[in-house]
Amino acid sequence: MKRGLDILGAVAGLIVLSPVLLILAVAVRLESPGPALHWSRRVGRFNTLFAMPKFRSMRTGAPDVATHLLPDPDSWITPLGRFMRRTSLDELPQLWSVLVGDMSIVGPRPALFNQDDLVGLRTEAGVEVLRPGLTGWAQVNGRDELPIPDKARLDAEYLARRSTWMDLSIIARTAVTAFSGRGVRH
Repeated sequence: MKRGLDILGAVAGLIVLSPVLLILAVAVRLESPGPALHWSRRVGRFNTLFAMPKFRSMRTGAPDVATHLLPDPDSWITPLGRFMRRTSLDELPQLWSVLVGDMSIVGPRPALFNQDDLVGLRTEAGVEVLRPGLTGWAQVNGRDELPIPDKARLDAEYLARRSTWMDLSIIARTAVTAFSGRGVRH
C-alpha cells in the first residue's frame, strides 16, 4: 500500500508542481552557469547506490561532500540555492526518485555515498531495509541540527513505529518545518 501511495503522491506532486519546477529550473540556470539539476550519489534501500536529483544550489565544481564538511560552505552556495535549501524547494526533483522507486515520500533521508558513519549505524539498526524518503522522522525532529547517532536512532525508531498515520503526521510536520526553514544550517 505504501508504494501505491508513493506513486500517486509523486505523480500528483509532479503534475501540480510542474510550473514551480520549471520556474526554479530556469532560475537556477540564469543565476549561475551549469545544469539546473545536480545528481547526487546516495545510499538507497539495502545500501545500494542511486542517483538522486536536486536543484543545483551550489556553484559548479563544488566538492561532493556534505555541506557542513566544506571549509567555507557560503562561498559555494548560490543566493537562490540558499533560499531553496531554507525552504526545501531544492528537494522537489526527488519526486522523480519516488516515482521510479528509488525513494519513498517518507523514510530516512538518503545518506551521501561517503557518509559511512551514518550508513553503518543505520545498518546496525536494520534501517537499510527501508526506502529513503523525501522526508522522515529525523527530518521533523531536528534536521541538520541532529548529530549522526541521533539521526540513526530516530530512523530506527521510525522503522519500529512506522504506519500510515505516522507517515501522514510526518508529512504534515514537514510542511511546517520546510516553510519555517527550521533546522537548516546552510
